Amino acid sequence: MTKARDLADLGNKTSLDEINDAYDAGALSNRNLIINGAMQVAQRGTSTTGITSNGYHATDRMNFYKTNSATYAVSQSTDAPAGFSYSHKVVSTTGDSSLGATDLVSPLFYSIEGQDLQHLGYGTTDGKYSTLSFWVKTNVTGTYSVSFYKTHLSARVCSPLYTITTANTWQYVSLTVPSDIVPIANGTGGGLYLYFNTTVGSSYNSQPTTAWTAYNSNNWAGGHTANCFASANDSWQITGVQLEVGDTATPFEHGKSYGEELAKCQRYFYKVDGAGGQTYNAHIRQTSGSGTQAYAQEINLPVTMRASPSVTVSYQDLHKPGVRYDTINSVSATGSQQSVGLIYDVANADVNSISTQVRSLNVTADAEL
Repeated sequence: MTKARDLADLGNKTSLDEINDAYDAGALSNRNLIINGAMQVAQRGTSTTGITSNGYHATDRMNFYKTNSATYAVSQSTDAPAGFSYSHKVVSTTGDSSLGATDLVSPLFYSIEGQDLQHLGYGTTDGKYSTLSFWVKTNVTGTYSVSFYKTHLSARVCSPLYTITTANTWQYVSLTVPSDIVPIANGTGGGLYLYFNTTVGSSYNSQPTTAWTAYNSNNWAGGHTANCFASANDSWQITGVQLEVGDTATPFEHGKSYGEELAKCQRYFYKVDGAGGQTYNAHIRQTSGSGTQAYAQEINLPVTMRASPSVTVSYQDLHKPGVRYDTINSVSATGSQQSVGLIYDVANADVNSISTQVRSLNVTADAEL
């Protein structure tokens, strides 16, 4: 059959085998709402240790959330199930055996733009089921939860459960959630948040919430029993994360190239890495008096970012090869959705100065949700 015919007949398919046939024919492309679900892209680096705060630490788009005081390490690991090259791995380096009532650890916290979710039909009579699937591995067995959370108009939560039955073994999980009566805001802001919980204190798990309901702290992850990361070297890792429309999980969408995934990640984070010692020239823009500023060549971003990014600049050393080059006090930056401009603060500028240079320049542009 042709791809067009498979796509047209997809709604009539009733078994997973039939759906898989359509998948093999290419009829189910561009269905995964998760960016970098195979954990291929890691612009920030492949590992970060000594983590005591929330944020993005290794694999792109994979946020980390915690309320306890333990220390963690996050990495892009090459330990992965068949068909995958990488996983997102979190390890407890100190352990936290005294589980507090308000302790919560979500080693993966994922955010999706509202404009990418409008086809789910939340808040309408045409609301659709969605299915989350993934591969997970941990040394701590027990019942875990994933909290689907949104905040438009009112805070709402739905938290299906899954059980890890065998330690240190890759396990496939599929969770289906219904539509909600409250819509998802359209736009570039966060429309839906997924918290993959591994540690849940008693304040958050007294009421099961397998259907959408108004959020309060005790219905965040009702039924969650596992206490991962209680001991040093406890680990949890995940890959093949896929969220799609429908009540049936289909095989992971491997059709996207690394370049496609990288471009999608760069909408949220982009890094210029000058660790190799590259030299960047900045041409002087002369002003009156004893000081001046130098404006470096504008960095055009490879894709339009979600919003105007926050920009950081660092450098290992400054280079002044001759008398026609001036000392740089500092380098700062401004950013738009399309570009980043570097501003050099130059000291004691000579009116005859023509340029200055900086080495090992690192620039990050961050527009994460």
